[in-house]
Amino acid sequence: MPVTLRRALAAVLLAVVLATTSACGSSVGPVQGAARTSGPTSLKSWKEGEWSNWDPGSWLSGASDFFNPVIEGLWSAGRMLQAAGSRKTVDARTASLGISDPDPAPVNAVREQTPYHESAASIGKIFFDTPAGPAVCSGTVVRDPANPGRSNLVWTAGHCVHAGRNGGWFRNIVFVPDFNDTGAPKRAFDVSTPQAASKALPFGTWWADWAQTSEQWINTGAETGGAGAPFDFAVLHVKPGAGKLRSLEESLGSALRVDFDAPPAESVGTLGIWGYPADVPFDGSLMFRCVDRSSRLSVEPTQPTMYRIGCTMTGGSSGGGWVRRVSGNEVVLVSNTSIGPDPSVWLAGPRLGPEARAVYEAVSRRFAGG
Repeated sequence: MPVTLRRALAAVLLAVVLATTSACGSSVGPVQGAARTSGPTSLKSWKEGEWSNWDPGSWLSGASDFFNPVIEGLWSAGRMLQAAGSRKTVDARTASLGISDPDPAPVNAVREQTPYHESAASIGKIFFDTPAGPAVCSGTVVRDPANPGRSNLVWTAGHCVHAGRNGGWFRNIVFVPDFNDTGAPKRAFDVSTPQAASKALPFGTWWADWAQTSEQWINTGAETGGAGAPFDFAVLHVKPGAGKLRSLEESLGSALRVDFDAPPAESVGTLGIWGYPADVPFDGSLMFRCVDRSSRLSVEPTQPTMYRIGCTMTGGSSGGGWVRRVSGNEVVLVSNTSIGPDPSVWLAGPRLGPEARAVYEAVSRRFAGG
C-alpha cells in the first residue's frame, strides 16, 4: 500500500517540531454555488479562449453561472507547461493593517521526494483559462463527509476559480493529481506515449463539474492586494474521466481531513505548505514544500487574521494546502496559499472558519451518494 500524504507530512512536521522545540470572525454569509444558467456564445470560443470578443460586463460572474464543459484533448502537455502561475501579490503596507507580527524570515522551498504518489499523494495542479491565457494553481484532495472513502473534492484558493469583484468564473478548470510524478525536468517532460503519460500524469486529468467559493471573495476579492484574502478559498468537485469508476480518493489512496476549528495563527504552531510554484526561479514542473512556525497577518482590521509563514514559493503555489499535525501521525488541512509579496519571502493563507465550512458542506451535500 503506498505511503499516504498523512504519514509523509507527519514525518516532516514532527522532525521540524523536534528540531525547533529548544530553539525557539465574522458571520456566515450566503453560500456561493456554481451551476450553469448561461453559457458562452459558442463552444469554439470557449475552447479556444477567445476572451477578446467578450464584453467584460457579460463575463459569467454570479454564484450560479459556473460552466465547465469537458473538452477532450484541450489540456495537452504543451499547453499545461505554458500555463502561468496564478498569484496574488501584496505590498509591505498590507502587514501594517490590523494585528500583524513582524515579517517572518524567508524559508527556502524544498523539493518534494519522488514519486509524489508515495510522498504527497493528495497534492496536484489545477489548470484553467483566464483572459490572459492558461494559468495554474495548486490543490489538495480532501475528504467528503457525504461520501466517506470516495471523495472527489479538491481544496484550493478562491482566486484559482473566480476573479473576484472585477471578473467572474474561469474556464476549463481541471485537476491533475501528482503532476509529473517522477519529478522529470521540464525540458524532459513528455506524455507523447502511454508509458510517458503514466509517469507524468499517473492518475489522469479530472475535470471540475462544480466550483464553489465564498460570497466575500466574489464580492470583494481583487487580483492584487489583500482585499478578500481572509476568505480566499474554494472547493472543486471533479469527476472521473471516461471509463473510470473509482473516485479520486480511491484512485490516490489518500485525502486529508479539513479542520475548521484549528487554533489561531499565534498558537497553531508549525505548519507545512505544499504546491507547484511556477514563477521564476521555479518552472512549475516540480512539487515543493515549506515548513515554518506560524505568525499573524491582518489585511483588514475588521476581518479575520490570516496564517503566515516564511516561504520562497512563487505563483503557481496558490491554492496549495497548509497542514498541521494534530495527533499521532495525522495531519489535517487548515488553510491554503492566498497571498505573498514580490519577491517571495513569505506566504499567507486564510484561517478556515464558519464561512469555509459552509462552502465545503454545501458541495459535499450536493454530491451526497454520488
